[in-house]
Amino acid sequence: MISTDLSHIDPDRHLLIAGPTASGKSALAMQVSAAQGGLIVNADALQVWSCWHVLTARPSAEDEAALPHALYGHVTPDRSYSVGDWLRDLSALMDRRLIVVGGTGLYLTALTEGLAYVPPTPPAIRTSGDRLLAQDDGLQQMIAVLDSKTRDRIDLQNPARVQRAWEVLQNTGRGLADWQADTPPPLIGADQATRIVLTADRDWLADRIAQRFDAMLAQGALDEARAVLPDWRSEAQWARAIGAPDLIAFLRGEQTLAEARDHAIIATRQYAKSQRIWFRNRMKAWTPLAVG
Repeated sequence: MISTDLSHIDPDRHLLIAGPTASGKSALAMQVSAAQGGLIVNADALQVWSCWHVLTARPSAEDEAALPHALYGHVTPDRSYSVGDWLRDLSALMDRRLIVVGGTGLYLTALTEGLAYVPPTPPAIRTSGDRLLAQDDGLQQMIAVLDSKTRDRIDLQNPARVQRAWEVLQNTGRGLADWQADTPPPLIGADQATRIVLTADRDWLADRIAQRFDAMLAQGALDEARAVLPDWRSEAQWARAIGAPDLIAFLRGEQTLAEARDHAIIATRQYAKSQRIWFRNRMKAWTPLAVG
């Protein structure tokens, strides 16, 4: 379990807690808030959605009543929500000590390194990009028109990244690398916060993931999925909640509940792996804290 020794955490600075799903981040945040004070702020892109509570492991109503929490479940499914929106919402909370906790690496790096403003892509350009990428040589056509600085910076084997860069260039006439070079200062710099990333044994974490999903099923995750079934759109942002597609498939009679459970647990383990990769590659300066 997580150490109860908080002597290494400065109560006069913000605290940022990262870690893979099911590693105990929320428990640590609440422990610190209870002992030292501080507003617990969500940094999980899935926990912002109002339609998911149990399935995204948001703090319980009792936890939220006992300690101050912010940016949990505040976005309705009819809206879009970006990392820029999250930074804007968080910036309004900066008049107090924050305990920012979550597993979305992009949110946390944007918070601590800054986020470049890039104009949103018009739907017509997005549609053109989709059509071009669907062609046999579409990816290469996109790469060919990118500016050299952007080509050198992005993963050219990742179609989504290439299309994003292509769309920015088509929309603005300016390369993505140039927009990123104008990144403003971070909201919370390295000197303003204690930054912790939880690390865990893979087998221990895998067991936690399975146990937690079973608990979600017992606590009403299937009811949450049933409530959104009439409005289900697999491409929607809110539909990316881990396990949601599997529970929807069960409700539609496309697989058994046992199959949905197994698929959801596998998907969660894969998500945890991608989180660990992000933390390892992008958050090397954060202090590791072993759990489990």
